[in-house]
Amino acid sequence: MELNEQNLQQLATYLGQTLSPDPAIRRPAEKFLESIERNENYSLLLLNLLDNNAVELPYRISAAITFKNFVKRNWKPDEDGNSHVSEKDRAAVRQLIVELMLRSPEQVQRQLSDAISVIGRCDFPARWPNLIGDLTARFSSGDFHVINGILRTAHSLFERYRYEFKSNELWTEIKFVLDNFAKPLTELFVATMALAEQHATNAAALKVIVSSLVLICELFYSLNYQDLPEYFEDNMETWMPRFLQLLELDNKLLQTEDEEEAGPLEQLRTQICDNVALYAQKYDEEFGPYLPRFVQSVWKLLASTGMQVKYDLLVSNAIQFLSCVVERPHYKGIFEGDGVLSQICEKIIVPNMEFRVSDEELFEDNPQEYIRRDVEGSDVDTRRRAACDLVKSLSRLFEQRITQEFSQYVQVMLAKAAENRTANWKHKDAAIYLVTSLAAKGSTQKHGVTQTSSLVNLDDFYQAQILPELQDQQLTQSLVLKADAIKYVMAFRSQLRPDLVRASLPYLAGLLRSPSVVVHSYAAMAIEKLLMVRAADKTPLLQSQHVAPLAKELLTNLVFVFSQPASQENEYAMKAVMRTCSALQEAAIPHLGELLPTLTTILAQVSKNPSKPHFNHYLFETLALSIRVVCKSQPAAVATFEGVLFPHFQTILQQDVQEFVPYVFQLLSVMLELQTAVPEPYQALLPHILAPVLWEKTGNVPPLVRFIAGCVRRDPQAIIRIDKLPALLGVFQKLIASRANDHHGFTIVSALFESLPEAAMEQYTRQLFQLMFQRLTSSKTVKFVKSLLVFFFLFAHLRGGQKLIDVIDNIQAKMFGMVVERLVVTEAQKISGTQDKLICTAGMVNLLCDTPALLDGPYSQYWAPILQALIGLFELPEAEDGVEDAHFVDVDESQGYQAAFSQLLFAPPPIHDPLKGAVSSPREHLVRGLQRVAQQRPGRVPALLASGLAPEAAAFVQKYVQATGVILQ
Repeated sequence: MELNEQNLQQLATYLGQTLSPDPAIRRPAEKFLESIERNENYSLLLLNLLDNNAVELPYRISAAITFKNFVKRNWKPDEDGNSHVSEKDRAAVRQLIVELMLRSPEQVQRQLSDAISVIGRCDFPARWPNLIGDLTARFSSGDFHVINGILRTAHSLFERYRYEFKSNELWTEIKFVLDNFAKPLTELFVATMALAEQHATNAAALKVIVSSLVLICELFYSLNYQDLPEYFEDNMETWMPRFLQLLELDNKLLQTEDEEEAGPLEQLRTQICDNVALYAQKYDEEFGPYLPRFVQSVWKLLASTGMQVKYDLLVSNAIQFLSCVVERPHYKGIFEGDGVLSQICEKIIVPNMEFRVSDEELFEDNPQEYIRRDVEGSDVDTRRRAACDLVKSLSRLFEQRITQEFSQYVQVMLAKAAENRTANWKHKDAAIYLVTSLAAKGSTQKHGVTQTSSLVNLDDFYQAQILPELQDQQLTQSLVLKADAIKYVMAFRSQLRPDLVRASLPYLAGLLRSPSVVVHSYAAMAIEKLLMVRAADKTPLLQSQHVAPLAKELLTNLVFVFSQPASQENEYAMKAVMRTCSALQEAAIPHLGELLPTLTTILAQVSKNPSKPHFNHYLFETLALSIRVVCKSQPAAVATFEGVLFPHFQTILQQDVQEFVPYVFQLLSVMLELQTAVPEPYQALLPHILAPVLWEKTGNVPPLVRFIAGCVRRDPQAIIRIDKLPALLGVFQKLIASRANDHHGFTIVSALFESLPEAAMEQYTRQLFQLMFQRLTSSKTVKFVKSLLVFFFLFAHLRGGQKLIDVIDNIQAKMFGMVVERLVVTEAQKISGTQDKLICTAGMVNLLCDTPALLDGPYSQYWAPILQALIGLFELPEAEDGVEDAHFVDVDESQGYQAAFSQLLFAPPPIHDPLKGAVSSPREHLVRGLQRVAQQRPGRVPALLASGLAPEAAAFVQKYVQATGVILQ
C-alpha cells in the first residue's frame, strides 16, 4: 500500500464505517481492514491518519484503536516465528510513535500508550534500547499533558513486572529499566511534590499534579514488586517520608462532591497504601524503621474515612496494609495493648462488613458486578473482603480471642435480626457473611471450603439460620438473605452433612424462579457446584437417582431463567443445564424433547452477535452432551439431531460466525462418528472446508482435522471420487510447516495411508516423506520428532518395514541408517500415550521380524539398537493415561478451554486404533514376532540377540519370552 492521499481517504472511509451501529455496514468494514492489515505501510497509514488534525476526533480515535488492535494481533511473530509486519514498518513505527503519542489528544494518547507497551513487550530493550531515553528526556518539559503521557506509557510497559515469573531475561530487563529510569523517576517525584506545595491553593493545577503523583506511585509499585532494587533501598529516605506526607495530606481543594467515583486524593492515598503494604510484606527489615508511623497514619485514616463508595478501594488497601503488618509475629505487640483488638473489631471490621445502601443498589441495579465481586473472587478490593482478611490475619496470632469476640458479634446480630426480621435483616446478612467468611480456613474453587474454624457448628448453623431462608418461597422478599443462604451452601458444600446437601436441592430449584438476577444466578451456580461434589467413595454425592425426581422442575426452572430480561444469556444457568444433563445421563432423555427446542432457539439468537464466550461454550457443551446421551441408546436419533441442528450450522458457516465455527465442526464430527458411512450433507462440506481461508484461523484447525479424518476413515473412496486428495495433501503441507499445527498434519496423512488403497497414495509417498524431512531439517522440535516417528512406525505396520526403508533410501542413499541412529535410537523412548506406544510396537516389530534388510541385509547392524529402543519404550515408567470423568471437570480449568479453540469436554475425539486390535500386549507381540523369525530362520534369533544387545536388554527379552512360554531357537 502506498502512503498517498487516496489510500488515506479510503482508510478513513472504512474506519468511519466501523463506527456504524448497523452490523451490515460495520462488519464488512471490519473484515476489509483485517484483510489489508498485513500489507506494507498499513500501520503507517493509520498513524498518519490519527496524527491529522483536520480529521474529526472520533475518526482519529477509531484509527488509534484500530492501530492498537493491529499491533496486538500482528507485532509479535506467530508460533512458527513468522513476522506479519515488515522490518521497515517496525523501524518506522518505533521512530514515530513516542513523539506522536505525546502530542495527541488524551483519548488517542491512551490508545497509543497501550500500543507502545505491546510493542515494548516484543522489542524492548533489545530492539528498542532508546525507548526509556526518549521518554525520560521529556520529563523536564514542564508540560503535564506530556509528562502524564510518558508516565502512563511507562506504567503500561512496566506493569507486567507485577505478575511475570522470575527469569534471567526479566531480571536483565528490569535492571536495564532501573539503571535508566529509577533516578529520573525519583527526581520527577521530588520536583512534583514541590510543585504540589507551590500550587496548594490552585485547584486546577493541583488536580493535574496529583494525577501525576498517582502514576509515579504506580510505577514505584511495579519497579519494586519483583525485588527491592538497590537504588530504591538507598533512596528510601526520599520516598517514604513523602509517602507519609501524601497519606496525611488533607487539602480541601482535592475533595470531590461525587460519592461514587474516587477523586485524585483518594486514588493517591490508595496507591500509597498499596506501596507500603508491599514493603511491609516483602521488605520488612528495610522498611521496619518507617512502619510504626505508617501504622499510626493508616489507623487515623481509617477512623476518619466515611462509608461512601468512593473510599472503598482506599479503605480496602488501608486494611490490607494492617493485615500485612499483623502477619509479622514480631509486630504482635502493636495489637496486644488493652482494648486494641476490641477497637479493631468495633471501629474497623464490623462497620466495613455492614451491607450498605450502595451494596443494595448494586445488588438490584448491577447484579453482574455484584456477583463478580461477591462470588467470582473479584472482591479482593472490597471493604468486606479486606475486613475478613484482617480478621483471618488476627486469628493466626489471637485465634481464641478473635473467635470468642466474633462468636459474640454473630449471636448479637442474629438476636437483633430475630427481633424484627423485616427491619433488621442487615444484621443477619452480616452474621451470615461473618460465618461464611471466617469459618473457612482453607478453600479451593473446585471443592469450596476444605478447612473450617471453630467459630460455629456448620450443620447446626445451616439448620437454624440458612434452611429457613432457602425454604422461604416468597420469591420477591428477603432477596439478599436468600443470596447469602445459597452462598453458604455453595461455600460449605464439601463440609455439610451429605443429607443436608441433598435436601437443599429442591429449595435451590425453586429459587431459580426468583426475579432477582443475583438470587437465580446464585441458585444456578449452587446447583452446578453441588452436582460436582464427590462422596467419600469418589462417586457423585448427587447421583442420577437423587436428581431424576427433580429433573423436570430443575430443567424447567433453569430454562425459565433465560426468559427473564436480564438473564437471557445467563452463563450460570446454562452451565447448570449442562451439569444437570451430565448428572442425569439417560434419565435426561425424556426431558430433552422440551429442552432442545429452547437450546436451538437460543443458538439462533446468539449466533447473530456472540458476546458471552462462557455462555456460548456451555450451550455447545449441552448440545454435545445431548447428542451423546441420546444416541448412545438410540443410534438412529442422530438423524433427528441433524435435522434440528443443520439449518443453524449452515447459517453459522455461511455468515462466517468465527467464534462458533470450531464448535460447529466439533458437533458435526460427533454426529459423523456415530455413523458408519459419510452421509451426503457431510460430503458436500468437504470442498468448502478445504478452502485456505478457513485454515487461517488457529481455532478452526483441530475440529476441521477431526472432521476430515472422520470422513476419510468412513468413506475413503469419496476423497478419490470428488478428486480432493491433492487438496488434502496441500492442507497437510500447510500444517506440517507450522510448529503449532504439525501434529494435526500427521493426523490427516495417517488417516489417508490407513484408509486409502496403496495405489492411490503411491504417487505422493516420496514427496510426502520429503516434506517431512525438510521440516525436520529446518525446525526440529520434540513434538514434531515424536509425531514423525509414530507416523513412520504406522507406515511400517501398514506397508511393511521394507517399504519404509525403500521410500527413505529413495530420497537419499543409506538415509534409513541415519534415521535409526538420530531418531529411533535417541528419541523413540520419549513417545508417550498408550495408543502411540502400541503403534510404535507394531511398526518396530515389523522392522525387526518381517524386514529382510534388517534381518539379513545391509541394515542388520541396526537390528539390536532398534530392539533396545523398543525395550526402553516398554520399560520406561508408564504415564497416567486415565482421563478425568468429564462430569467432574470444570470447563474453565480444562486445558482445552482457550480463546482460539475450546475443546468441548462432552465431545472428546474418539480413541482411534489404526492397528484394528493387532497389538493388545506389546511384549507378547514382540515375542510372537521373534518366534516367527525363529521358525522361518532357525538359529537367527539367538545370533541377532547376541549381536550387540546390552546385557540388561537381553535379560528383559528373556523375561518376556519366559512369560509368554515360547522357546526361541
